Amino acid sequence: MVLTFTGSISVAQGGATEMRTVLAAAIGCNLAWGIADAAMYLMSNFTDRSRGLTTLRAIRRTRQPDAAHRLILDALPPVVAAVLTPIEVEAMRGRLTQLPEPSAFASLNRADFAGATGVFLLVFLSTFPIVIPFFVVREVGLALRLSNAVAIAMLFVTGWSLGRYAGRPGWRTGLGTVAVGLVLVGITIALGG
Repeated sequence: MVLTFTGSISVAQGGATEMRTVLAAAIGCNLAWGIADAAMYLMSNFTDRSRGLTTLRAIRRTRQPDAAHRLILDALPPVVAAVLTPIEVEAMRGRLTQLPEPSAFASLNRADFAGATGVFLLVFLSTFPIVIPFFVVREVGLALRLSNAVAIAMLFVTGWSLGRYAGRPGWRTGLGTVAVGLVLVGITIALGG
């Protein structure tokens, strides 16, 4: 989305009217992507919840403990499943079969819609730091370069945060994220973007 925005700015250096049109289109594009990403978030949550109900029902229906154990282990992250003993998995199966009957269908709840709203805001509002230089700097070329610098800084901060979350050195992941971003920009430009 950012590439679309900055690429269209470099094309529309004709005047204030064209600049406003491009800015409006960029904001509209991010509004649309925010809505699409929020919808995908809801679909993902709904699918995960439906899959969980399907797995629970299969575990409860099977009369073969080994089959139930496989279903339980397949539903868990591999690193967790690898450390569970057969006794622990059997205890899980026992607790799962004693749960009350689940609802017939999966549904979305208030937390899902709050999360979708957060996704929408994240996608939509992430555009504004990149747009700000075009509102405060009159010279389009300088505003474009400042916008690119803001985008690179945002890539670094995002990579740094991701690296820290993953237990990696933040600065290294931040630089890696910037490098990947620059390669993708190069590919986009080479393909006519």
